[in-house]
Amino acid sequence: MSEPFLIGDTMTGGYGKGPDILHGCTIAVEKGEIAVIVGPNGAGKSTAMKAVFGMLNVHSGSVRLDGEDITALSPQDRVIKGMGFVPQVRNIFGSMTVEENLEMGAFIRNDDIKQTMEQVYELFPILRDKRNQAAGELSGGQRQQVAVGRALMTQPKVLMLDEPTAGVSPIVMDELFDRIIEVARTGIPILMVEQNARQALEIADKAYVLVQGTNAHTGTGKELLANPEVRASFLGG
Repeated sequence: MSEPFLIGDTMTGGYGKGPDILHGCTIAVEKGEIAVIVGPNGAGKSTAMKAVFGMLNVHSGSVRLDGEDITALSPQDRVIKGMGFVPQVRNIFGSMTVEENLEMGAFIRNDDIKQTMEQVYELFPILRDKRNQAAGELSGGQRQQVAVGRALMTQPKVLMLDEPTAGVSPIVMDELFDRIIEVARTGIPILMVEQNARQALEIADKAYVLVQGTNAHTGTGKELLANPEVRASFLGG
């Protein structure tokens, strides 16, 4: 069997010299897939995502992208290798216009970015309408669209989203999930941490439930939605 396009394999690690938060945790995503990480607060979901992106110390285990071991690379070098990462907070330049934010996303590129920008505007039409407006003046959902669009401007091989629907209304959440599905259909694998577990599992090709930094359940989104233990523990029955 060939291995997944992106895998954080049996990762153990934490922040700085602090205690380990992850304990043999494995998360992976294939091309064109949406993989989601869910679990209770403090389970290590965002920590696992940051470990894959190189933002904390992985003391054992490895991270591999398209067969290449990238465990020792900095986050900046991982972006160059093709990882797009959208953090939960502080993910836009509020004083810059929408279009300037998108241009900033293309900082690693030396080619013409017009076509990619057009693709982002087709995916998020509201951003075209507001392209000359300061990003900080937008609604929460629109700011998230800017953040995802900016990550797409790097032409990533994989897109990582840390709680993309945090703090937005249910209607905006549904819209964001629709756009995320559209991105995945272009072939870009998506690895996503999400608090709205039930809704995330409904769109997930693959899903991981983390508890205390370790894998508690793994399966397809449908399998975990149907799992009585997962339902009772994490989905309210």
